[in-house]
Amino acid sequence: MLRLAWRRPASRNSPAEPARILTGVVLGAESPQRVSEGHVRRFRRAPHPPGGRSPLLHPRPAYCSPTDFMSMASGGEGMSSTPRKHTNRLAEERSPYLLQHAHNPVDWYPWGQDAFDKAKNEDKPIFLSVGYSTCHWCHVMERESFEDEEIGKILSDNFVCIKLDREERPDVDKVYMTFVQATSGGGGWPMSVWLTPDLRPFIGGTYFPPRDHGRRPGFKTVLTRIMNQWQNNRPAVESSGDRILDALKKGTAITTNPGDSLPLAEDVANRCFQQLAHSYEEEYGGFRDAPKFPSPGNLMFLMSYWSVNRSTSEGVEALQMAVHTLRMMALGGIHDHVAQGFHRYSTDCSWHVPHFEKMLYDQAQLAVAYITAFQVSGEQFFADVAEDILLYVSRDLSDKSGGFYSAEDADSVPPSGGPEKREGAFCVWTASEVRELLPDVVEDATGAATQADVFMHHYGVKDPGNVDLEQDPHGELQGQNVLIVRYSVELTAARFGISEEKVNELLASARAKMAEVRTSRPRPHLDTKMLASWNGLMLSAYARVGAVLGNEALLERAVQSGNFLKEHLWDAERQTILRSCYRGEEMEVQQISPPISGFLDDYAFIICGLLDLYEATLLTEWLQWAEELQLRQDVLFWDDQGGGYFCSDPSDSTVLLQLKQDQDGAEPSANSVSASNLLRLSHFTGRQEWLQKSQQLLTAFSDRLTRVPIALPEMVRALMAQHYTLKQIVVCGQRDAPDTTSLLAAVNSLFLPYKVLMLTDGNVDSFLCQRLPALSSMSQLGGVATAHVCQDFTCSLPVTEPQELRRLLQDGTAEAE
Repeated sequence: MLRLAWRRPASRNSPAEPARILTGVVLGAESPQRVSEGHVRRFRRAPHPPGGRSPLLHPRPAYCSPTDFMSMASGGEGMSSTPRKHTNRLAEERSPYLLQHAHNPVDWYPWGQDAFDKAKNEDKPIFLSVGYSTCHWCHVMERESFEDEEIGKILSDNFVCIKLDREERPDVDKVYMTFVQATSGGGGWPMSVWLTPDLRPFIGGTYFPPRDHGRRPGFKTVLTRIMNQWQNNRPAVESSGDRILDALKKGTAITTNPGDSLPLAEDVANRCFQQLAHSYEEEYGGFRDAPKFPSPGNLMFLMSYWSVNRSTSEGVEALQMAVHTLRMMALGGIHDHVAQGFHRYSTDCSWHVPHFEKMLYDQAQLAVAYITAFQVSGEQFFADVAEDILLYVSRDLSDKSGGFYSAEDADSVPPSGGPEKREGAFCVWTASEVRELLPDVVEDATGAATQADVFMHHYGVKDPGNVDLEQDPHGELQGQNVLIVRYSVELTAARFGISEEKVNELLASARAKMAEVRTSRPRPHLDTKMLASWNGLMLSAYARVGAVLGNEALLERAVQSGNFLKEHLWDAERQTILRSCYRGEEMEVQQISPPISGFLDDYAFIICGLLDLYEATLLTEWLQWAEELQLRQDVLFWDDQGGGYFCSDPSDSTVLLQLKQDQDGAEPSANSVSASNLLRLSHFTGRQEWLQKSQQLLTAFSDRLTRVPIALPEMVRALMAQHYTLKQIVVCGQRDAPDTTSLLAAVNSLFLPYKVLMLTDGNVDSFLCQRLPALSSMSQLGGVATAHVCQDFTCSLPVTEPQELRRLLQDGTAEAE
């Protein structure tokens, strides 16, 4: 919805004023007031769409952070069961989102030169519609407006219509989302923006209902008014877009100014902790009120903060915040207790009723957060959750080529059938279904209790359903249950007079039976697009969890992922990462022509994944490729004048704003990840210019880091790594020898956020010895694997015993060489 509820009157000289006036003319708004949106994350309730649905926006910054509508409303992907009357050029695309619109009565174009030329040749405005395939409100707007013959004709006759998958082209999405947020105070998907033929935006919004609703104009009316403005008031239309764009270029600039220096890491970290503590919700964990997001970046910062503040009350509090949040999430309904993995976010403060979409990037980051919680706490519970996530990804989001799919939708056809999909239908249960599936009486249980009785007690299943009305405004979950752990195993055992071992056995058996039932239900839509950046995040997850647990199967899957990236998403001839590839009808990997070149996050996330894969396997081929990719990233995206990296190639003239993402949101900022990558690579390769680049990057973001570090917790971690200096842990030995493996296991058992791990086998011609000649002087003691720990150009005396190495890494107590 186009936002008109502005809180602060725009200045008469404000560059947003022309767009504000134009918005009022088009939408017939009364007294629009400007929303002042700061950088600290907030939630805003969106105006209700027709039918009383009440979506909520994700927390977001003023500029380019993901925002989704949340709803329990019914809706599908807009795929009609009737014969298809229309087929447009999107049928030739491979993006699942674009293919969902291939049979609309709209003359859609994909983003590209053909559409731009048509707009210029016919002198028509462009209607740009942006979304992604698992976006609920994108499905709704397609069904209501883009499948409507009358609206389709208005669009096709008067506009050049472009459909864009935001996951394929995040660079374009960020530019126009920045415009929408700046001119309307809100944002989200589907995003609807109108552009001049030279791609300059002049008005924008998100979801529009098809017809007028009260005083809110519908999509048809908005189109008519925009056509009128284009024909009768074009100079004002174009000048308003120009002024806004010029203001955005200045307002979004992130650069190093004369006299700027690296922020003080301890001060920034303390402020970040204080801001997180202020927004922390103590009962159930997490930050802010509903809706609640997993925010793994926040949790990783808190555990890193604890690692260097263990003896302080703040450090202890930081660890408690992270561990409690992770525990409550794992017990909650946001965690799929039957089929594993995590849903996108919780609609309530207790992590109970989720938005049921499952995203690859969430699984990747949460797996790392949970295995880190296992390292710091020693609780097997957290390791089990990390493995649980990877089990889901391996089973449901994995391609046989080694790649990972992007997402599973929230909506699916109910088991009972019906014409419409419903949110959560694949995941929820009635009490009668549970009783029918688990009828067996439990031997020796109190009151002749059945397996269903034990399961329903433990997971909060109720006969009338366990979803509150406020979490289900449209009645889709009436009588349904979202599983949530209500009692500990110990309390459940006491309630039924059986052993804890028996309870665990009964619950595991029940979950397996329910998982089997799920396989017969209609599945949600699966977005089989494979994105380089998200595959890089997943590579890190498999490598890190596999290394901590010593799980060879997970490490083999990580290597398979690395091979997939090199084979299918790396153009060796052009020395370019490719953004995406796709699953074909014969289950083969397909590519579009021409392929989409990778963006900054593709390079940064893959490099991070390769560094994690090297430390997990100690195979130098992955380190070599990481070095190669970092050199290429520097050429393509580095800002020589201002420092830091642009999100996309600045030579692309169709991308009107050169942005540097300044928030760690649902995904970390690629600049945050790059700051750490550069520092790690400088220690692996001896390239001091990468250490300097990391410092220049952090300096460019110094104002943001100093004022609102809560917006960039991953970057704060990188700043802390600069301050505390990375430990270099060098193990001398043969890679697969038992004594080497024991030392590596000691390292991997600990959470050491500020370290690099490397192996040397005595070969002076190896990649590492060539880059770091000092390694040639390190050797085994007495013919057994030996560890050297170095920091600030000083090395400890070498150690050969795993326990001694653990002690050295934990408290640094060892004599120096």
